[in-house]
Amino acid sequence: MKKSIVIAVIVLLALVVLGSSVFTVRENEYACTVRFSKIIDTTSEAGLHFKVPFVDTVKYFSKATMLYDIPPSEVLTSDKQNMTVDCYILWSISDPKLFYQTLGSTGVAEQRLDALTYNELKTVMGTLAQADIINMEDGGKRNDIYAGIASDVDDLAKVYGIHVEDVKIKRFDLPDSNLQAVYNRMISERNQMAEKYTADGNYEASIIRNQVDKQVNILVSDAKAEAAKREADGEAEYMRLLAEAFNTPDKQDFYEFTLALDALKASLTGDEKTIILDGNSQLARILAGVE
Repeated sequence: MKKSIVIAVIVLLALVVLGSSVFTVRENEYACTVRFSKIIDTTSEAGLHFKVPFVDTVKYFSKATMLYDIPPSEVLTSDKQNMTVDCYILWSISDPKLFYQTLGSTGVAEQRLDALTYNELKTVMGTLAQADIINMEDGGKRNDIYAGIASDVDDLAKVYGIHVEDVKIKRFDLPDSNLQAVYNRMISERNQMAEKYTADGNYEASIIRNQVDKQVNILVSDAKAEAAKREADGEAEYMRLLAEAFNTPDKQDFYEFTLALDALKASLTGDEKTIILDGNSQLARILAGVE
């Protein structure tokens, strides 16, 4: 009976020792074996690993990229204007042993990254004027600024075993103290631009109208001159044909007679039918039956 108990205790102790001698590493994590507060081994290979039981402990750190949303903070621009910047940082652990020795946990790492990023933002934004930041319309310029900040923060974070993958600024805000003043300035600038565009447009329109009026006057003048010329040519042709048609005394007398008849016909209008003719005129003699 006592022998069975001893065997059972030995087996139990063996299982406990064996259980405390192995540990499992997942694919998305690092494992650091710690002995008396010192790291004696680091592995990133997934699977089952061994350690000294009751002496060694294991610290796990993630391999994954982590996002830290930095609290909004104020920075000072080159023209001594305050702006509130809100950004986030993407980071990962590149050297788990160095990370454990210098920081020890992700909470402490985020505090250190917060300070590093804020200092870098303060330095970079201190080289830009507030108007340049607000009116920065080229996305490429912003990306260059982000890349520069991320590169600088990454260089500073390497001493902690951290790799900074990216720093992105979500938004720039103006402090409430000068928010309305900046908006008023922007509105005034836009109004001035609108007035300039309107004045330039009116000036161009007046030039176009003057040119059109000038062209219209030239066209009308040319048309009138052409019409007068054609009319004169027609009159000349009419007189030439008339002269050719009545080129003998008899024809001329007949023409004069027809003109007299047309004049008589035109005068006999309305109720008045009385006419007065010279007795020596050919028309009077014809009407009187003398000829």
